[in-house]
Amino acid sequence: MATLLLVHAHPDDEAASTGGVIMKAKAHGHRVVLVTATRGEAGEIHNMDPKETRPRLALIRTEELKAAGDVLGVDRIEFLGYRDSGMVDTPENRDPRSFHQARVEEAAGRLAVFLREERPDVVVTYAEDGIYGHPDHIKAHFVTIAALDLVQREGWSPQKLYFTAIPRSMMEEFAKQFPDQAERQTQQNMRVIGTPDELITTRIDVHDYVDQKRKAFEAHLSQNDPDSWFASMADQLLEMALGTEYYQLARGKPGSELPESDLFAGVN
Repeated sequence: MATLLLVHAHPDDEAASTGGVIMKAKAHGHRVVLVTATRGEAGEIHNMDPKETRPRLALIRTEELKAAGDVLGVDRIEFLGYRDSGMVDTPENRDPRSFHQARVEEAAGRLAVFLREERPDVVVTYAEDGIYGHPDHIKAHFVTIAALDLVQREGWSPQKLYFTAIPRSMMEEFAKQFPDQAERQTQQNMRVIGTPDELITTRIDVHDYVDQKRKAFEAHLSQNDPDSWFASMADQLLEMALGTEYYQLARGKPGSELPESDLFAGVN
């Protein structure tokens, strides 16, 4: 049995971008550990009364993450203990308790505790752009790299490190198909450029897990925007969008010819 450890920024990130590989790992008998930096306190609130919900949003989203984890089959869920940083130039972003304001070395030390305990074979987090520029996603990248460097100096490293990826060609097609959603992302400072297609090393077929992946995402009720592309997309298009997950191998050796079809390819 091998171990997959994922480092995400907020509750719901695990389902949207990596839910398929989590379930595929479990189906093949691997252990899955999810480390989430924050509890999503600064995010938008949907399907609930914002005024009543905001004061206890951290608790609500913790429970939603546990429910999503049950759907996905996650073996262990841990938090780094920081506050959601919100978007750039917001009060939350300047909060000294936020993940954005945390010292990289301090946060890396917290993450290294779980790396030492679990000794994962494969680690997954974000690339330097954080997918769409969210400060917490970007911070998760640098903290993960720093934590891996720390344990490497102690004499151990996982066999592979992957960054989640969205092919640039896919994002360009999304903008054509859903111009209103693309414009909305731009207005919210959520411009997703996408990873250059030539940097994609790994394409994982997760069509068998799309329904469960969708259920895991729906478990995050407070984050399910009824006007989003996810809610409005036809089932056939949704299956196409969610049925393949893309990754960039950042450390370690490919386990097969590129593109790989399994994060565990070549893992001993």
